[in-house]
Amino acid sequence: MRIGKYEGSESSAGTAITFLLIGLGVGAAVGLLLAPKTGRQLRKDLRRSYDDALGTVSEWTEEAKDRLDDVVEKGGDIADELRSKARPLSDLLRRS
Repeated sequence: MRIGKYEGSESSAGTAITFLLIGLGVGAAVGLLLAPKTGRQLRKDLRRSYDDALGTVSEWTEEAKDRLDDVVEKGGDIADELRSKARPLSDLLRRS
Protein backbone atom coordinates (compact mmCIF):
# COMPACT_ATOMS: atom_id res chain seq x y z
CA MET A 1 0.00 0.00 0.00
CA ARG A 2 1.34 3.40 -0.92
CA ILE A 3 0.95 6.41 1.24
CA GLY A 4 1.31 9.89 -0.13
CA LYS A 5 1.01 11.31 -3.58
CA TYR A 6 -1.05 9.43 -6.15
CA GLU A 7 0.98 8.22 -9.09
CA GLY A 8 -1.14 7.49 -12.11
CA SER A 9 -0.28 4.92 -14.68
CA GLU A 10 1.31 6.26 -17.86
CA SER A 11 -1.06 4.22 -20.01
CA SER A 12 -4.27 5.40 -18.34
CA ALA A 13 -5.28 7.41 -21.43
CA GLY A 14 -4.80 4.37 -23.65
CA THR A 15 -6.79 2.22 -21.25
CA ALA A 16 -9.59 4.77 -21.12
CA ILE A 17 -9.76 4.94 -24.91
CA THR A 18 -9.78 1.16 -25.13
CA PHE A 19 -12.70 0.87 -22.71
CA LEU A 20 -14.51 3.68 -24.51
CA LEU A 21 -14.20 1.86 -27.83
CA ILE A 22 -15.31 -1.42 -26.28
CA GLY A 23 -18.32 0.31 -24.72
CA LEU A 24 -19.23 1.96 -28.01
CA GLY A 25 -19.00 -1.37 -29.80
CA VAL A 26 -21.13 -3.19 -27.24
CA GLY A 27 -23.67 -0.36 -27.23
CA ALA A 28 -23.88 -0.39 -31.02
CA ALA A 29 -24.32 -4.17 -31.08
CA VAL A 30 -27.05 -4.10 -28.43
CA GLY A 31 -28.78 -1.26 -30.27
CA LEU A 32 -28.74 -3.23 -33.50
CA LEU A 33 -30.00 -6.39 -31.84
CA LEU A 34 -32.90 -4.59 -30.17
CA ALA A 35 -33.87 -2.62 -33.28
CA PRO A 36 -37.06 -3.74 -35.02
CA LYS A 37 -35.46 -4.99 -38.24
CA THR A 38 -35.59 -8.19 -40.20
CA GLY A 39 -32.74 -10.66 -39.92
CA ARG A 40 -31.46 -9.79 -43.38
CA GLN A 41 -31.37 -6.05 -42.63
CA LEU A 42 -29.74 -6.70 -39.28
CA ARG A 43 -27.02 -8.87 -40.83
CA LYS A 44 -26.40 -6.27 -43.49
CA ASP A 45 -26.08 -3.53 -40.86
CA LEU A 46 -23.79 -5.67 -38.72
CA ARG A 47 -21.60 -6.48 -41.70
CA ARG A 48 -21.41 -2.80 -42.69
CA SER A 49 -20.51 -1.80 -39.12
CA TYR A 50 -17.88 -4.54 -38.98
CA ASP A 51 -16.35 -3.40 -42.26
CA ASP A 52 -16.32 0.23 -41.08
CA ALA A 53 -14.65 -0.73 -37.81
CA LEU A 54 -12.12 -2.88 -39.62
CA GLY A 55 -11.29 0.02 -41.95
CA THR A 56 -10.87 2.39 -39.02
CA VAL A 57 -8.58 -0.01 -37.19
CA SER A 58 -6.53 -0.47 -40.36
CA GLU A 59 -6.16 3.30 -40.71
CA TRP A 60 -5.11 3.62 -37.07
CA THR A 61 -2.60 0.81 -37.53
CA GLU A 62 -1.07 2.50 -40.56
CA GLU A 63 -0.89 5.81 -38.71
CA ALA A 64 0.77 4.14 -35.72
CA LYS A 65 3.32 2.46 -38.02
CA ASP A 66 4.09 5.79 -39.69
CA ARG A 67 4.56 7.50 -36.33
CA LEU A 68 6.78 4.68 -35.09
CA ASP A 69 8.90 4.91 -38.24
CA ASP A 70 9.27 8.66 -37.66
CA VAL A 71 10.31 8.12 -34.04
CA VAL A 72 12.85 5.44 -35.02
CA GLU A 73 14.26 7.70 -37.73
CA LYS A 74 14.57 10.65 -35.33
CA GLY A 75 16.19 8.39 -32.75
CA GLY A 76 18.74 7.23 -35.33
CA ASP A 77 19.48 10.83 -36.28
CA ILE A 78 20.00 11.78 -32.65
CA ALA A 79 22.26 8.76 -32.09
CA ASP A 80 24.34 9.67 -35.15
CA GLU A 81 24.65 13.25 -33.95
CA LEU A 82 25.75 12.12 -30.48
CA ARG A 83 28.30 9.72 -31.99
CA SER A 84 29.76 12.48 -34.14
CA LYS A 85 30.02 14.79 -31.12
CA ALA A 86 31.56 12.09 -28.93
CA ARG A 87 34.08 10.89 -31.54
CA PRO A 88 36.63 13.71 -30.96
CA LEU A 89 36.48 13.15 -27.22
CA SER A 90 36.99 9.39 -27.57
CA ASP A 91 39.90 9.96 -29.96
CA LEU A 92 41.47 12.35 -27.45
CA LEU A 93 41.04 9.82 -24.64
CA ARG A 94 42.60 7.03 -26.72
CA ARG A 95 45.70 9.13 -27.41
CA SER A 96 46.19 9.86 -23.71
